[in-house]
Amino acid sequence: MADLWLKLSLVLITIHTTLGVGLPYEFAHHRYEDLQRIIAETHSVCPDISRVYNIGRSVQGRNLTVIEFSDNPGTHEPGEPEVKYVANMHGNEVTGREMLLLFMQYLCNSFKSVWRVKRLIKSTRIHILASMNPDGYEIAARKGPGNVWNNGRENVQGIDLNRNFPALNTIAYKSEQHGGPTDHIPIPNNYWKGNVAPETEAVIRWIKQYPFVISANLHDGALLANYPYDQSKGGSQRGVYARSPDDAVFRQIAATYANAHRTMSLPNSGCEGHSDFGSQGGITNGAAWYSVAGGMQDFNYLHTNCFEITLELSCDKFPPAGVLPTEWRNNRKALLAYIEQAHKGIKGFVLDRNLDPIVGATIHVDGINHDVTTAKDGDYWRLLVPNTYTVTASYNGSTRTKQVTVSTIRARTLNFIMDV
Repeated sequence: MADLWLKLSLVLITIHTTLGVGLPYEFAHHRYEDLQRIIAETHSVCPDISRVYNIGRSVQGRNLTVIEFSDNPGTHEPGEPEVKYVANMHGNEVTGREMLLLFMQYLCNSFKSVWRVKRLIKSTRIHILASMNPDGYEIAARKGPGNVWNNGRENVQGIDLNRNFPALNTIAYKSEQHGGPTDHIPIPNNYWKGNVAPETEAVIRWIKQYPFVISANLHDGALLANYPYDQSKGGSQRGVYARSPDDAVFRQIAATYANAHRTMSLPNSGCEGHSDFGSQGGITNGAAWYSVAGGMQDFNYLHTNCFEITLELSCDKFPPAGVLPTEWRNNRKALLAYIEQAHKGIKGFVLDRNLDPIVGATIHVDGINHDVTTAKDGDYWRLLVPNTYTVTASYNGSTRTKQVTVSTIRARTLNFIMDV
């Protein structure tokens, strides 16, 4: 049966549709070697705007390969936000994997001809990890479409990667009760004494290495955009909303994806056995759906400056390749619209009196108990919904406060010069 599936994949299911000059769009399921081939081909066609790098290896030695798009690949440009997409952390959930392979080809093919794509690449550094769990995918792919619900979900150690990140929520919730911080929570030392998958460890290092502003984690099994918190505050396993300090921002960025998707926000577009999330705009708070401890999206938010949501793209976890063209049409504009959210809110630099950048300055917004910090060039990005805010920069006992009105269009620039 596996041999038959391979032959069908290679001979019957692959559809090549070339849109303009450039890479052919392959609407097919891609095993590890083909995934690597597409990434390499994409870079070879667009070497001036892309870079390929590995963040680690899976248990079985497969590379966790990222392709980056930028007008200056390999370099953080001061003031430019960085974003990431991650797919296939559950090996049997494959739609996101194929959407990101198509998306990287689309960015390459469209840079010179589509103004929206060109603007994004010239103003944003985009990182794409199409498969976080390549070993699990290979297990699932042997079965192909119709794969049993959980076959290949975990890595080959039997670890669910979306339950394997440091569970920082309990620490944050206790701190919140006493008016303490809910950001940049350290990873407890005992976490590393547990069973940490190499795939998880690689992604943690990656998250800490780059100043990501916004991120999405692509899954299957439902149709919705899920936002923090994922873990319940009261121990309930299902149905209790866990509001983060940035609930308004998370609702905005989740709704951006759902509304740009062709069906996600439509009533009666949900999956059998799930609530009709379309009737609530295609979005949900994670814990209000069901509670997850050790998930990747909450870790991003509680440990770093990055705001991450989880996207459930398809009711079928391993759909037939024949539906991939439809899924691409459903998701293409949404993938672009979500990245554009990195350019909302406020941004700027924190400098000392000599106009040198300050690393690690704190940016606090009155009324929101969650701060961001400056990166190595003194730059920061703070996602906010439209409103008027009082913003304070702090560093080494020096503070500066300004008021700013945020619009729906582009991030407002707010720079601070500290008395240090």
